[in-house]
Amino acid sequence: MKTLNDFNFENKRALIRVDFNVPLNDNFEVTDNTRIISAKPTIIKVLEDGGSCVLMSHLGRPKGAQDEFSLKHIVSEIEDVLGVEVKFASDCVGQEAEDKANALQPGEILLLENLRFHKEEEQGDRSFAEKLSKLGDIYVNDAFGTAHRAHASTTIVAQFFPEAKCFGHLLAKEIESIKKVLEDGEKPVLAVLGGAKVSSKITVIENILDKIDHLIIGGGMTFTFIKALGGKVGDSICEDDKMELALDILKQAEAKGVKIHLPVDVVAADAFSNNANTQVCDVRQIPDGWQGLDAGPKSLKIFDAVVNESKTILWNGPLGVFEMKTFSKGTIALGNSIANATKNGAFSLVGGGDSVAAVKEFGFEDKVSYVSTGGGAMLESLEGKTLPGIAAILE
Repeated sequence: MKTLNDFNFENKRALIRVDFNVPLNDNFEVTDNTRIISAKPTIIKVLEDGGSCVLMSHLGRPKGAQDEFSLKHIVSEIEDVLGVEVKFASDCVGQEAEDKANALQPGEILLLENLRFHKEEEQGDRSFAEKLSKLGDIYVNDAFGTAHRAHASTTIVAQFFPEAKCFGHLLAKEIESIKKVLEDGEKPVLAVLGGAKVSSKITVIENILDKIDHLIIGGGMTFTFIKALGGKVGDSICEDDKMELALDILKQAEAKGVKIHLPVDVVAADAFSNNANTQVCDVRQIPDGWQGLDAGPKSLKIFDAVVNESKTILWNGPLGVFEMKTFSKGTIALGNSIANATKNGAFSLVGGGDSVAAVKEFGFEDKVSYVSTGGGAMLESLEGKTLPGIAAILE
């Protein structure tokens, strides 16, 4: 696996695919700069070697060239994070981009305009990728969040750098962290899967069953399993058409010696609202008109014990509707358990949009081993798929 450390960038121009798809407010100010901070070590390594950087990214889902999706809005934020002046090209290909890239001196940075202003980017167009390739001497992919897409800038462009391509620090760390869980994890290995639907996690569950010892199932998908096992779930979210599948997963787990832990009690509410009436009830006896919206206290004790005897932990998905304060206690308690296990030497990887949001919101970011930056890419990795953006560097 070729990484940044395999190259010296002295007098070289690095063409770096970053993921600067950051949220902006109505004044086009960056409201969360995590992705820019994540890319900093890669950019600084190139500059310290005596090289220059051409940064390319997408932002949002523009229909053609729309000013609101212009990367010019984030130049000042990138400068603040890096402590270096950033030049800007008003297109990502063409004469201006080439002239500005060619004029870069060692230690300088050029940011290209939004890749998705060209439909060829998402089409994985070869001639568009070739135009991008003219802007650098070495191609660096540091965008895990888009590694599952075979776009021009994430995959196709690598073909034009047969010997001069590598992973950036962030992408290398993502690959290592997932490998640490799925291949090299110290036992016992625990996966915590939450979220609303079994259907979105089926392939993940089937792929990881051979690699784990314990599986905690939480969130809305709990109720598909409980109903399949003959429980009463009231008005809780439930995929009736996936009940057979839930039973099949339980069978597969048993055959492979994996212990599945479902909640035994839940915090139920009479409406999907933070101000609803609530009661704690047996997960198999939720009254009609009530829905389970968080894991209950007995479940959290059981989960805490499982987490703290595990040496490798994967957390993907919350235990309840954590966006509502009333139903956030389960997710916070799980975060505390994982933080404690990590402090005692376990390796913990958190990934998937909602879990990452919860980890940030409740202050667990520095208390777990690694927080993944890619939602869809992380899921596809856990499903056992080889991501196009990763394969392109390995080829």
